Amino acid sequence: MTLAERLESAWYGAGRALWWAAPLAVLYGVAIRWRRVLYRRGLLKQVRLPVPIVVIGNLSVGGTGKTPVTIAVADALRRRGYTPGVVSRGYGGSQAEPMLLDAAADPARVGDEPCLIRASGVAVAVGRDRPAAARLLIDAGCDVVIADDGLQHYALARDVEICVIDGVRRFGNGRLLPAGPLREPLSRLQQVDFRISNGGVVAPDDVPMQLQGGLARALADDHVKPLSDFVGQTVHAIAAIGHPQRFFASLRTQGITVVEHAFPDHHAFVAADLAFPDSRAVLMTEKDAVKCRAFAQAHWWAVPVRAVLPPAFYDDLVARLASVRHQ
Repeated sequence: MTLAERLESAWYGAGRALWWAAPLAVLYGVAIRWRRVLYRRGLLKQVRLPVPIVVIGNLSVGGTGKTPVTIAVADALRRRGYTPGVVSRGYGGSQAEPMLLDAAADPARVGDEPCLIRASGVAVAVGRDRPAAARLLIDAGCDVVIADDGLQHYALARDVEICVIDGVRRFGNGRLLPAGPLREPLSRLQQVDFRISNGGVVAPDDVPMQLQGGLARALADDHVKPLSDFVGQTVHAIAAIGHPQRFFASLRTQGITVVEHAFPDHHAFVAADLAFPDSRAVLMTEKDAVKCRAFAQAHWWAVPVRAVLPPAFYDDLVARLASVRHQ
């Protein structure tokens, strides 16, 4: 068992905690508390921009469904008359300086998630300096900026905070890294504006969300067919996301037999990674597909999903943005 597997077993299962994890978690907790104090006292600079900032993030490491939520929120704001843009660090990419993405953006340079978000039709900027990247969006005409995975990035002042929660795994053992999966203490939840629960358990104050799919898109030529066409088949399932088992389980619930191939989050795929000794169909997440199109084969398929949220959530979000715009 790898170190990552041992840690995840301790966080979410019955695995024994590693002896060194608890003291490191104490040090980590002290560090994040002091960091927040420094921002509150102005000793670390926080940049406030001239448009509303919506931050979407999570408390726990690993995948919770932030990217589908980001795409859904951007689409909902667009339909309500806003011109949203998304700012991202661009994890997994080499781009350091602020950059506005075009339709031909390279995932190896700007990251897989920004490319996926850009493909949905929304403006995206990446860069280590997120306030500077966000200014590129404002200069391009955006009147609201969504910060993807920015809950802990306090250098960018925010008007609305949205925390996305894995409704199945929730917060594991509730401890800070590395003794548990938390980036910040659970008390941080009391400070966010919205808590979105992705499936599973929905607490009383959570906004319920479901990821819905049903289609498969060929990487080679983008033609689409029902995911149900794979029912009764055995396929290779590829996932380089924070919680690969969610993707594998979603295929199994459709009646598809899965041969699992889990890779590290943001893995940079090469053709050899998918060189299987048979001709079975290969199904993967959209996030992974953006990195595999350049060498795609005819039997490789992306399985797109969309976040379905209550209309009342979007109404509440727009009401908060309207109050910000008129301050």
